[in-house]
Amino acid sequence: MNALITSLKETATRTDATDLRAAFAADAARFDRFSLRFEDLLMDFSKIAVNDEVLSGLVKLAGEKGVAEKRAAMFAGEKINITEDRAVLHTALRNRANTPVMVDGEDVMPAVNQVLEAMGEFSEGIRSGSIKGATGKAFTDVVNIGIGGSDLGPAMTTLALAPYHDGPRLHYVSNIDGAHIADTIAGLDPETTLFIVASKTFTTIETMTNAKTARKFIAGALGEEAVGHHFCAVSTALDKVDDFGIDQSRVFGFWDWVGGRYSIWSAIGLPLMIAIGQKNFGAFLDGAHAMDNHFREAPVTENLPFMLGLIGYYQRVVLGYPSRAVIPYDQRMSRFAAYLQQLDMESNGKSVTIESEDVTAPTGPIVWGEPGTNGQHAFFQLLHQGTNVIPIEFMIAANGHEKDLRHQHQLLMANCLAQSEALMKGRTLEEAKAQLLDKGMEAEKAEQIAPHRVFTGNRPSITFVYDVLTPYALGRMIALYEHRVFVEGVLFGINSFDQWGVELGKELATGLLPVVSGDESAEGHDSSTRGLVAALLAAAN
Repeated sequence: MNALITSLKETATRTDATDLRAAFAADAARFDRFSLRFEDLLMDFSKIAVNDEVLSGLVKLAGEKGVAEKRAAMFAGEKINITEDRAVLHTALRNRANTPVMVDGEDVMPAVNQVLEAMGEFSEGIRSGSIKGATGKAFTDVVNIGIGGSDLGPAMTTLALAPYHDGPRLHYVSNIDGAHIADTIAGLDPETTLFIVASKTFTTIETMTNAKTARKFIAGALGEEAVGHHFCAVSTALDKVDDFGIDQSRVFGFWDWVGGRYSIWSAIGLPLMIAIGQKNFGAFLDGAHAMDNHFREAPVTENLPFMLGLIGYYQRVVLGYPSRAVIPYDQRMSRFAAYLQQLDMESNGKSVTIESEDVTAPTGPIVWGEPGTNGQHAFFQLLHQGTNVIPIEFMIAANGHEKDLRHQHQLLMANCLAQSEALMKGRTLEEAKAQLLDKGMEAEKAEQIAPHRVFTGNRPSITFVYDVLTPYALGRMIALYEHRVFVEGVLFGINSFDQWGVELGKELATGLLPVVSGDESAEGHDSSTRGLVAALLAAAN
Protein backbone atom coordinates (compact mmCIF):
# COMPACT_ATOMS: atom_id res chain seq x y z
CA MET A 1 0.00 0.00 0.00
CA ASN A 2 1.15 3.53 -0.76
CA ALA A 3 2.95 5.01 2.28
CA LEU A 4 0.87 8.18 2.15
CA ILE A 5 -2.36 6.20 2.19
CA THR A 6 -1.08 4.16 5.14
CA SER A 7 -0.28 7.38 6.97
CA LEU A 8 -3.71 8.80 6.16
CA LYS A 9 -5.38 5.65 7.50
CA GLU A 10 -3.41 5.98 10.74
CA THR A 11 -4.38 9.63 11.08
CA ALA A 12 -8.02 8.76 10.46
CA THR A 13 -8.08 6.60 13.60
CA ARG A 14 -7.05 9.46 15.89
CA THR A 15 -9.73 11.32 17.82
CA ASP A 16 -8.25 14.71 17.01
CA ALA A 17 -8.81 14.00 13.32
CA THR A 18 -12.28 12.48 13.60
CA ASP A 19 -14.27 14.13 16.42
CA LEU A 20 -16.06 16.97 14.65
CA ARG A 21 -17.83 18.34 17.69
CA ALA A 22 -14.51 18.60 19.53
CA ALA A 23 -12.82 20.08 16.46
CA PHE A 24 -15.34 22.92 16.27
CA ALA A 25 -15.11 23.53 20.01
CA ALA A 26 -11.32 23.74 19.82
CA ASP A 27 -11.08 25.90 16.69
CA ALA A 28 -13.28 28.96 16.33
CA ALA A 29 -11.85 29.53 12.86
CA ARG A 30 -12.56 26.02 11.55
CA PHE A 31 -15.19 27.21 9.07
CA ASP A 32 -12.84 29.85 7.67
CA ARG A 33 -9.98 27.36 7.37
CA PHE A 34 -12.01 24.58 5.80
CA SER A 35 -14.17 26.38 3.27
CA LEU A 36 -13.48 27.72 -0.21
CA ARG A 37 -15.09 30.30 -2.45
CA PHE A 38 -15.21 30.83 -6.18
CA GLU A 39 -17.30 33.76 -7.32
CA ASP A 40 -20.58 33.50 -5.36
CA LEU A 41 -20.14 29.75 -4.82
CA LEU A 42 -19.15 28.67 -1.30
CA MET A 43 -17.97 25.13 -0.53
CA ASP A 44 -18.01 24.46 3.22
CA PHE A 45 -16.18 21.25 4.07
CA SER A 46 -15.54 22.09 7.72
CA LYS A 47 -18.03 19.37 8.72
CA ILE A 48 -15.80 16.73 7.11
CA ALA A 49 -13.46 14.90 9.50
CA VAL A 50 -10.23 16.31 8.11
CA ASN A 51 -7.45 18.38 9.60
CA ASP A 52 -4.38 20.10 8.18
CA GLU A 53 -2.39 16.88 8.35
CA VAL A 54 -4.98 14.96 6.33
CA LEU A 55 -5.27 17.67 3.68
CA SER A 56 -1.50 17.97 3.39
CA GLY A 57 -1.24 14.22 2.86
CA LEU A 58 -3.96 14.26 0.22
CA VAL A 59 -2.27 17.10 -1.66
CA LYS A 60 1.00 15.14 -1.62
CA LEU A 61 -0.82 12.05 -2.88
CA ALA A 62 -2.28 14.06 -5.77
CA GLY A 63 1.26 15.11 -6.65
CA GLU A 64 2.46 11.51 -6.58
CA LYS A 65 -0.44 10.39 -8.78
CA GLY A 66 0.18 13.17 -11.31
CA VAL A 67 -3.28 14.72 -11.18
CA ALA A 68 -2.07 18.13 -12.38
CA GLU A 69 -0.16 16.59 -15.28
CA LYS A 70 -3.15 14.51 -16.35
CA ARG A 71 -5.37 17.57 -16.06
CA ALA A 72 -3.07 19.41 -18.47
CA ALA A 73 -3.12 16.43 -20.82
CA MET A 74 -6.93 16.40 -20.87
CA PHE A 75 -7.23 20.10 -21.69
CA ALA A 76 -4.50 19.77 -24.34
CA GLY A 77 -6.48 17.16 -26.26
CA GLU A 78 -4.21 14.21 -25.52
CA LYS A 79 -5.90 10.83 -25.84
CA ILE A 80 -6.29 10.11 -22.14
CA ASN A 81 -9.18 7.70 -22.84
CA ILE A 82 -6.69 4.93 -23.45
CA THR A 83 -9.09 2.02 -23.96
CA GLU A 84 -10.84 3.80 -26.84
CA ASP A 85 -7.85 5.86 -28.01
CA ARG A 86 -9.77 9.11 -27.73
CA ALA A 87 -9.27 12.62 -26.47
CA VAL A 88 -11.58 13.87 -23.71
CA LEU A 89 -12.67 17.38 -24.65
CA HIS A 90 -16.10 18.24 -23.35
CA THR A 91 -14.35 21.38 -22.10
CA ALA A 92 -13.85 22.48 -25.73
CA LEU A 93 -17.62 22.64 -26.16
CA ARG A 94 -17.76 25.52 -23.68
CA ASN A 95 -14.42 27.12 -24.57
CA ARG A 96 -15.80 30.64 -24.59
CA ALA A 97 -12.33 32.12 -25.06
CA ASN A 98 -12.31 30.33 -28.43
CA THR A 99 -8.61 29.55 -28.10
CA PRO A 100 -7.43 26.73 -30.38
CA VAL A 101 -7.99 23.19 -29.07
CA MET A 102 -6.04 20.65 -31.07
CA VAL A 103 -6.95 17.02 -31.72
CA ASP A 104 -4.75 15.07 -34.13
CA GLY A 105 -3.25 18.35 -35.33
CA GLU A 106 -6.60 20.01 -36.09
CA ASP A 107 -8.26 22.85 -34.21
CA VAL A 108 -11.73 21.62 -33.24
CA MET A 109 -13.11 25.04 -32.32
CA PRO A 110 -14.36 26.05 -35.81
CA ALA A 111 -16.49 22.88 -35.95
CA VAL A 112 -17.71 23.41 -32.37
CA ASN A 113 -18.76 26.96 -33.17
CA GLN A 114 -20.42 25.91 -36.42
CA VAL A 115 -22.65 23.39 -34.63
CA LEU A 116 -23.43 25.87 -31.86
CA GLU A 117 -24.45 28.47 -34.45
CA ALA A 118 -26.64 25.96 -36.30
CA MET A 119 -28.29 24.98 -33.01
CA GLY A 120 -28.96 28.63 -32.29
CA GLU A 121 -30.58 29.30 -35.65
CA PHE A 122 -32.76 26.22 -35.44
CA SER A 123 -33.79 26.73 -31.82
CA GLU A 124 -34.72 30.37 -32.43
CA GLY A 125 -36.74 29.28 -35.46
CA ILE A 126 -38.69 26.83 -33.31
CA ARG A 127 -39.13 29.37 -30.51
CA SER A 128 -40.25 32.20 -32.79
CA GLY A 129 -42.58 30.00 -34.83
CA SER A 130 -40.80 30.66 -38.11
CA ILE A 131 -40.07 26.93 -38.38
CA LYS A 132 -43.44 25.23 -38.56
CA GLY A 133 -44.96 21.79 -38.79
CA ALA A 134 -46.37 20.20 -41.93
CA THR A 135 -49.73 21.95 -41.60
CA GLY A 136 -48.21 25.40 -41.08
CA LYS A 137 -48.70 25.55 -37.33
CA ALA A 138 -45.96 26.59 -34.90
CA PHE A 139 -44.60 23.97 -32.51
CA THR A 140 -45.99 24.05 -28.99
CA ASP A 141 -44.33 20.86 -27.75
CA VAL A 142 -40.89 19.32 -28.25
CA VAL A 143 -40.17 15.70 -27.32
CA ASN A 144 -36.55 14.63 -26.87
CA ILE A 145 -36.00 10.92 -27.48
CA GLY A 146 -32.72 9.63 -26.07
CA ILE A 147 -31.27 7.60 -23.22
CA GLY A 148 -28.35 7.89 -20.83
CA GLY A 149 -26.38 11.03 -21.56
CA SER A 150 -28.79 11.91 -24.36
CA ASP A 151 -31.58 12.17 -21.80
CA LEU A 152 -30.29 12.70 -18.25
CA GLY A 153 -28.41 15.92 -18.96
CA PRO A 154 -31.07 17.71 -21.02
CA ALA A 155 -33.91 16.49 -18.79
CA MET A 156 -32.15 17.52 -15.58
CA THR A 157 -31.14 20.96 -16.82
CA THR A 158 -34.50 21.70 -18.41
CA LEU A 159 -36.22 21.06 -15.08
CA ALA A 160 -33.57 22.94 -13.10
CA LEU A 161 -33.92 26.04 -15.27
CA ALA A 162 -37.72 26.08 -15.46
CA PRO A 163 -37.90 29.80 -14.48
CA TYR A 164 -36.08 30.60 -17.73
CA HIS A 165 -38.46 28.72 -20.02
CA ASP A 166 -40.05 30.95 -22.61
CA GLY A 167 -40.19 28.50 -25.49
CA PRO A 168 -42.29 25.42 -26.31
CA ARG A 169 -43.08 22.82 -23.67
CA LEU A 170 -40.34 20.16 -23.36
CA HIS A 171 -40.90 16.45 -22.81
CA TYR A 172 -38.40 13.60 -22.46
CA VAL A 173 -38.72 9.95 -23.45
CA SER A 174 -35.96 7.47 -22.62
CA ASN A 175 -37.22 4.09 -21.43
CA ILE A 176 -37.86 1.34 -23.93
CA ASP A 177 -40.96 0.54 -21.88
CA GLY A 178 -43.77 1.52 -24.23
CA ALA A 179 -45.58 3.18 -21.34
CA HIS A 180 -43.07 6.03 -21.40
CA ILE A 181 -43.70 7.22 -24.93
CA ALA A 182 -47.39 6.31 -24.83
CA ASP A 183 -47.95 8.47 -21.75
CA THR A 184 -45.89 11.30 -23.23
CA ILE A 185 -47.62 11.61 -26.59
CA ALA A 186 -51.11 10.84 -25.29
CA GLY A 187 -51.91 14.50 -24.74
CA LEU A 188 -49.94 15.96 -27.63
CA ASP A 189 -51.19 17.36 -30.93
CA PRO A 190 -49.19 15.84 -33.80
CA GLU A 191 -49.61 19.07 -35.81
CA THR A 192 -47.67 21.06 -33.21
CA THR A 193 -45.19 18.47 -31.92
CA LEU A 194 -41.51 18.26 -32.85
CA PHE A 195 -39.39 15.21 -32.02
CA ILE A 196 -35.63 15.31 -31.42
CA VAL A 197 -33.97 11.91 -31.89
CA ALA A 198 -30.67 11.94 -30.00
CA SER A 199 -28.39 9.02 -30.85
CA LYS A 200 -24.84 9.40 -32.10
CA THR A 201 -24.98 6.15 -34.09
CA PHE A 202 -28.74 6.18 -34.71
CA THR A 203 -28.74 2.54 -33.62
CA THR A 204 -29.36 2.78 -29.85
CA ILE A 205 -32.14 0.22 -29.40
CA GLU A 206 -34.17 2.17 -26.82
CA THR A 207 -33.96 5.43 -28.72
CA MET A 208 -34.68 4.03 -32.16
CA THR A 209 -37.59 1.90 -30.92
CA ASN A 210 -39.19 5.00 -29.41
CA ALA A 211 -38.33 7.05 -32.50
CA LYS A 212 -40.15 4.58 -34.73
CA THR A 213 -43.21 4.81 -32.47
CA ALA A 214 -43.05 8.61 -32.69
CA ARG A 215 -42.73 8.38 -36.47
CA LYS A 216 -45.90 6.30 -36.64
CA PHE A 217 -47.63 8.89 -34.46
CA ILE A 218 -46.82 11.65 -36.96
CA ALA A 219 -47.26 9.64 -40.16
CA GLY A 220 -50.52 8.13 -38.96
CA ALA A 221 -52.03 11.53 -38.22
CA LEU A 222 -50.48 13.74 -40.89
CA GLY A 223 -49.19 11.41 -43.59
CA GLU A 224 -45.78 10.04 -44.45
CA GLU A 225 -44.70 13.26 -46.16
CA ALA A 226 -45.08 15.14 -42.85
CA VAL A 227 -42.35 13.19 -41.05
CA GLY A 228 -39.48 15.42 -42.14
CA HIS A 229 -41.27 18.51 -40.85
CA HIS A 230 -41.70 17.07 -37.35
CA PHE A 231 -38.30 15.50 -36.67
CA CYS A 232 -34.72 16.59 -36.19
CA ALA A 233 -31.72 14.56 -35.03
CA VAL A 234 -28.58 14.79 -32.95
CA SER A 235 -26.38 12.21 -34.63
CA THR A 236 -23.34 11.57 -36.78
CA ALA A 237 -24.92 8.74 -38.80
CA LEU A 238 -26.16 10.84 -41.71
CA ASP A 239 -27.09 7.85 -43.87
CA LYS A 240 -29.33 6.32 -41.20
CA VAL A 241 -30.88 9.69 -40.39
CA ASP A 242 -31.65 10.16 -44.08
CA ASP A 243 -33.25 6.71 -44.27
CA PHE A 244 -35.48 7.70 -41.34
CA GLY A 245 -36.71 10.71 -43.31
CA ILE A 246 -34.91 13.58 -41.60
CA ASP A 247 -33.29 16.21 -43.82
CA GLN A 248 -29.58 16.77 -43.20
CA SER A 249 -30.23 20.46 -42.53
CA ARG A 250 -31.95 19.28 -39.35
CA VAL A 251 -29.10 17.07 -38.15
CA PHE A 252 -26.70 18.33 -35.48
CA GLY A 253 -23.51 16.39 -34.93
CA PHE A 254 -20.91 15.91 -32.24
CA TRP A 255 -17.61 14.09 -31.90
CA ASP A 256 -16.10 10.92 -30.49
CA TRP A 257 -14.12 12.99 -27.98
CA VAL A 258 -17.40 13.85 -26.25
CA GLY A 259 -18.64 11.10 -23.95
CA GLY A 260 -22.39 10.75 -23.56
CA ARG A 261 -22.39 11.70 -19.87
CA TYR A 262 -20.40 14.85 -20.73
CA SER A 263 -22.49 15.83 -23.75
CA ILE A 264 -25.01 18.34 -22.38
CA TRP A 265 -22.70 21.10 -23.70
CA SER A 266 -22.94 19.73 -27.25
CA ALA A 267 -25.86 19.40 -29.66
CA ILE A 268 -27.36 17.04 -27.06
CA GLY A 269 -28.25 20.30 -25.30
CA LEU A 270 -30.52 21.35 -28.19
CA PRO A 271 -33.77 20.78 -26.24
CA LEU A 272 -32.43 22.92 -23.39
CA MET A 273 -31.56 25.68 -25.85
CA ILE A 274 -35.07 25.50 -27.30
CA ALA A 275 -36.51 25.80 -23.78
CA ILE A 276 -34.41 28.69 -22.44
CA GLY A 277 -33.10 30.40 -25.56
CA GLN A 278 -29.70 30.93 -27.11
CA LYS A 279 -28.63 33.70 -24.72
CA ASN A 280 -29.38 31.70 -21.58
CA PHE A 281 -27.74 28.61 -23.07
CA GLY A 282 -24.66 30.76 -23.66
CA ALA A 283 -24.71 31.76 -19.98
CA PHE A 284 -24.90 28.05 -19.11
CA LEU A 285 -21.72 27.48 -21.14
CA ASP A 286 -20.12 30.57 -19.58
CA GLY A 287 -20.56 29.16 -16.08
CA ALA A 288 -18.93 25.88 -17.03
CA HIS A 289 -16.07 27.70 -18.76
CA ALA A 290 -15.46 29.78 -15.64
CA MET A 291 -15.17 26.59 -13.57
CA ASP A 292 -12.83 25.10 -16.20
CA ASN A 293 -10.52 28.09 -15.83
CA HIS A 294 -10.70 27.89 -12.04
CA PHE A 295 -9.84 24.17 -12.16
CA ARG A 296 -6.88 24.80 -14.47
CA GLU A 297 -5.45 27.83 -12.71
CA ALA A 298 -6.27 27.88 -8.99
CA PRO A 299 -3.71 26.41 -6.55
CA VAL A 300 -4.71 22.97 -5.29
CA THR A 301 -5.69 24.12 -1.80
CA GLU A 302 -7.89 26.89 -3.25
CA ASN A 303 -9.31 24.77 -6.07
CA LEU A 304 -12.90 23.61 -5.51
CA PRO A 305 -12.98 20.62 -7.90
CA PHE A 306 -9.52 19.50 -6.81
CA MET A 307 -10.35 19.65 -3.11
CA LEU A 308 -13.76 18.04 -3.62
CA GLY A 309 -12.05 15.18 -5.45
CA LEU A 310 -9.43 14.76 -2.73
CA ILE A 311 -12.11 14.65 -0.05
CA GLY A 312 -14.19 12.18 -2.07
CA TYR A 313 -11.16 9.92 -2.49
CA TYR A 314 -10.35 10.17 1.22
CA GLN A 315 -13.87 9.20 2.20
CA ARG A 316 -14.00 6.28 -0.22
CA VAL A 317 -10.52 4.76 0.08
CA VAL A 318 -9.18 5.82 3.47
CA LEU A 319 -12.41 5.87 5.48
CA GLY A 320 -14.12 3.16 3.42
CA TYR A 321 -17.49 4.86 2.97
CA PRO A 322 -19.22 3.04 0.08
CA SER A 323 -21.83 5.66 -0.73
CA ARG A 324 -22.52 9.39 -0.86
CA ALA A 325 -25.80 11.25 -0.93
CA VAL A 326 -26.37 14.43 -2.92
CA ILE A 327 -29.18 16.51 -1.45
CA PRO A 328 -30.03 19.76 -3.25
CA TYR A 329 -32.42 21.90 -1.26
CA ASP A 330 -34.06 22.94 -4.50
CA GLN A 331 -37.06 21.09 -5.93
CA ARG A 332 -36.07 22.00 -9.48
CA MET A 333 -32.76 20.18 -8.91
CA SER A 334 -34.64 16.97 -8.16
CA ARG A 335 -32.94 15.15 -11.07
CA PHE A 336 -29.43 16.33 -10.21
CA ALA A 337 -28.58 13.22 -8.18
CA ALA A 338 -29.74 10.98 -11.04
CA TYR A 339 -27.56 12.98 -13.41
CA LEU A 340 -24.58 12.57 -11.07
CA GLN A 341 -25.25 8.85 -10.81
CA GLN A 342 -24.35 8.44 -14.45
CA LEU A 343 -21.57 11.01 -14.40
CA ASP A 344 -19.86 9.48 -11.38
CA MET A 345 -20.79 5.80 -11.39
CA GLU A 346 -20.35 5.24 -15.14
CA SER A 347 -17.03 7.09 -14.99
CA ASN A 348 -15.48 5.65 -11.83
CA GLY A 349 -17.33 2.38 -11.33
CA LYS A 350 -14.31 0.43 -12.55
CA SER A 351 -12.28 -2.50 -11.22
CA VAL A 352 -9.33 -2.44 -13.64
CA THR A 353 -6.52 0.13 -13.62
CA ILE A 354 -5.16 2.04 -16.59
CA GLU A 355 -2.31 -0.49 -16.49
CA SER A 356 -4.93 -3.23 -17.14
CA GLU A 357 -4.51 -4.73 -13.68
CA ASP A 358 -7.08 -5.39 -10.98
CA VAL A 359 -7.51 -2.48 -8.61
CA THR A 360 -6.32 -3.04 -5.05
CA ALA A 361 -8.52 -0.44 -3.34
CA PRO A 362 -12.13 0.72 -3.61
CA THR A 363 -13.10 2.91 -6.55
CA GLY A 364 -16.23 4.97 -7.25
CA PRO A 365 -18.95 5.16 -4.58
CA ILE A 366 -22.68 4.66 -4.97
CA VAL A 367 -24.16 8.10 -5.65
CA TRP A 368 -27.78 8.79 -4.84
CA GLY A 369 -30.09 11.42 -3.45
CA GLU A 370 -33.33 13.36 -3.50
CA PRO A 371 -34.15 17.01 -2.95
CA GLY A 372 -34.62 18.46 0.51
CA THR A 373 -36.85 18.66 2.38
CA ASN A 374 -38.46 15.55 0.84
CA GLY A 375 -35.52 13.33 1.74
CA GLN A 376 -35.83 14.28 5.40
CA HIS A 377 -39.14 12.42 5.53
CA ALA A 378 -37.85 9.38 3.66
CA PHE A 379 -34.26 8.28 4.33
CA PHE A 380 -32.69 10.80 6.69
CA GLN A 381 -33.46 8.44 9.58
CA LEU A 382 -30.73 6.15 8.25
CA LEU A 383 -28.36 9.06 7.64
CA HIS A 384 -28.66 10.16 11.27
CA GLN A 385 -28.93 6.85 13.16
CA GLY A 386 -28.12 4.06 10.72
CA THR A 387 -25.10 1.79 11.03
CA ASN A 388 -23.44 3.06 7.84
CA VAL A 389 -21.81 6.48 7.67
CA ILE A 390 -22.90 8.14 4.43
CA PRO A 391 -21.24 11.43 3.47
CA ILE A 392 -23.72 14.02 2.26
CA GLU A 393 -23.38 16.96 -0.11
CA PHE A 394 -25.97 19.67 0.47
CA MET A 395 -26.77 22.48 -1.98
CA ILE A 396 -28.76 25.59 -1.18
CA ALA A 397 -29.34 28.92 -2.93
CA ALA A 398 -29.53 32.12 -0.88
CA ASN A 399 -32.44 33.22 -3.04
CA GLY A 400 -35.32 31.45 -4.73
CA HIS A 401 -37.05 32.60 -7.89
CA GLU A 402 -40.41 33.02 -6.15
CA LYS A 403 -40.04 36.46 -4.58
CA ASP A 404 -43.51 36.37 -3.03
CA LEU A 405 -42.68 33.07 -1.28
CA ARG A 406 -39.57 34.26 0.56
CA HIS A 407 -40.76 32.75 3.84
CA GLN A 408 -40.90 29.30 2.27
CA HIS A 409 -37.35 29.71 1.01
CA GLN A 410 -36.27 30.73 4.51
CA LEU A 411 -37.81 27.52 5.83
CA LEU A 412 -35.91 25.62 3.14
CA MET A 413 -32.60 27.24 4.15
CA ALA A 414 -33.24 26.63 7.85
CA ASN A 415 -33.89 22.94 7.21
CA CYS A 416 -30.75 22.52 5.10
CA LEU A 417 -28.49 24.12 7.70
CA ALA A 418 -30.22 22.30 10.56
CA GLN A 419 -29.60 18.94 8.95
CA SER A 420 -25.90 19.59 8.41
CA GLU A 421 -25.53 20.80 12.00
CA ALA A 422 -27.49 17.88 13.46
CA LEU A 423 -25.47 15.35 11.49
CA MET A 424 -22.25 16.88 12.80
CA LYS A 425 -23.23 17.53 16.43
CA GLY A 426 -25.53 14.65 17.17
CA ARG A 427 -27.04 14.25 20.63
CA THR A 428 -25.35 12.46 23.54
CA LEU A 429 -27.10 10.06 25.91
CA GLU A 430 -26.85 12.61 28.70
CA GLU A 431 -28.41 15.29 26.50
CA ALA A 432 -31.20 12.93 25.48
CA LYS A 433 -31.97 12.07 29.11
CA ALA A 434 -31.95 15.70 30.17
CA GLN A 435 -34.30 16.64 27.34
CA LEU A 436 -36.79 13.94 28.33
CA LEU A 437 -36.64 14.87 32.00
CA ASP A 438 -37.19 18.53 31.12
CA LYS A 439 -40.37 17.46 29.33
CA GLY A 440 -41.61 15.83 32.54
CA MET A 441 -40.85 12.19 31.80
CA GLU A 442 -40.22 9.97 34.81
CA ALA A 443 -36.57 9.07 35.39
CA GLU A 444 -37.04 5.33 34.87
CA LYS A 445 -38.89 5.87 31.60
CA ALA A 446 -36.31 8.42 30.46
CA GLU A 447 -33.55 5.88 31.12
CA GLN A 448 -35.36 3.42 28.83
CA ILE A 449 -36.23 5.85 26.03
CA ALA A 450 -33.09 8.02 25.93
CA PRO A 451 -30.89 5.54 23.99
CA HIS A 452 -33.38 5.68 21.11
CA ARG A 453 -32.97 9.45 20.96
CA VAL A 454 -29.19 9.41 20.80
CA PHE A 455 -27.51 10.67 17.62
CA THR A 456 -23.86 9.72 17.35
CA GLY A 457 -23.11 12.78 15.25
CA ASN A 458 -19.81 12.97 13.42
CA ARG A 459 -21.71 12.34 10.20
CA PRO A 460 -19.79 14.15 7.43
CA SER A 461 -21.31 16.68 5.08
CA ILE A 462 -20.27 19.35 2.60
CA THR A 463 -22.56 22.31 1.95
CA PHE A 464 -22.58 24.38 -1.23
CA VAL A 465 -24.14 27.84 -1.08
CA TYR A 466 -24.73 30.09 -4.11
CA ASP A 467 -26.76 33.22 -4.78
CA VAL A 468 -29.50 31.85 -7.02
CA LEU A 469 -29.88 28.98 -9.48
CA THR A 470 -29.25 30.60 -12.87
CA PRO A 471 -28.06 29.04 -16.15
CA TYR A 472 -24.57 30.30 -15.28
CA ALA A 473 -24.67 28.83 -11.76
CA LEU A 474 -25.95 25.47 -13.02
CA GLY A 475 -23.27 25.23 -15.71
CA ARG A 476 -20.64 26.04 -13.11
CA MET A 477 -21.94 23.39 -10.69
CA ILE A 478 -22.05 20.64 -13.33
CA ALA A 479 -18.49 21.44 -14.43
CA LEU A 480 -17.38 21.35 -10.78
CA TYR A 481 -18.67 17.80 -10.45
CA GLU A 482 -17.22 16.74 -13.81
CA HIS A 483 -13.76 17.82 -12.69
CA ARG A 484 -14.24 16.22 -9.29
CA VAL A 485 -14.93 12.90 -11.04
CA PHE A 486 -11.75 13.39 -13.09
CA VAL A 487 -9.61 14.02 -9.99
CA GLU A 488 -10.99 10.97 -8.21
CA GLY A 489 -10.50 8.81 -11.30
CA VAL A 490 -6.83 9.76 -11.51
CA LEU A 491 -6.38 8.99 -7.82
CA PHE A 492 -8.15 5.65 -8.27
CA GLY A 493 -5.78 4.92 -11.16
CA ILE A 494 -8.57 4.10 -13.62
CA ASN A 495 -9.90 5.33 -16.97
CA SER A 496 -12.93 7.48 -16.16
CA PHE A 497 -13.97 7.89 -19.78
CA ASP A 498 -15.04 4.47 -21.05
CA GLN A 499 -18.09 2.44 -20.04
CA TRP A 500 -17.63 -1.18 -20.99
CA GLY A 501 -19.90 -2.21 -18.13
CA VAL A 502 -22.99 -1.35 -20.17
CA GLU A 503 -22.08 -3.70 -23.02
CA LEU A 504 -22.59 -7.27 -21.76
CA GLY A 505 -26.23 -6.90 -20.78
CA LYS A 506 -27.01 -5.22 -24.11
CA GLU A 507 -25.40 -8.12 -25.98
CA LEU A 508 -27.39 -10.70 -24.04
CA ALA A 509 -30.64 -8.75 -24.50
CA THR A 510 -30.22 -8.98 -28.27
CA GLY A 511 -30.05 -12.76 -28.04
CA LEU A 512 -32.95 -12.99 -25.59
CA LEU A 513 -35.41 -10.97 -27.67
CA PRO A 514 -36.43 -13.90 -29.92
CA VAL A 515 -36.57 -16.10 -26.82
CA VAL A 516 -39.02 -13.91 -24.89
CA SER A 517 -40.95 -13.44 -28.15
CA GLY A 518 -41.46 -17.21 -28.25
CA ASP A 519 -39.61 -17.60 -31.54
CA GLU A 520 -36.57 -19.40 -30.15
CA SER A 521 -35.84 -21.83 -27.34
CA ALA A 522 -34.21 -20.74 -24.07
CA GLU A 523 -31.89 -23.73 -24.34
CA GLY A 524 -28.32 -22.76 -23.57
CA HIS A 525 -29.25 -20.21 -20.94
CA ASP A 526 -28.90 -20.89 -17.21
CA SER A 527 -31.78 -22.52 -15.32
CA SER A 528 -32.86 -19.27 -13.67
CA THR A 529 -33.14 -17.47 -17.00
CA ARG A 530 -34.98 -20.44 -18.53
CA GLY A 531 -37.41 -20.47 -15.61
CA LEU A 532 -38.05 -16.75 -15.88
CA VAL A 533 -38.63 -17.01 -19.64
CA ALA A 534 -41.11 -19.83 -19.07
CA ALA A 535 -42.98 -17.80 -16.44
CA LEU A 536 -43.21 -14.77 -18.72
CA LEU A 537 -44.36 -16.75 -21.74
CA ALA A 538 -46.95 -18.63 -19.68
CA ALA A 539 -48.45 -15.35 -18.46
CA ALA A 540 -48.21 -13.49 -21.78
CA ASN A 541 -51.45 -12.61 -23.57
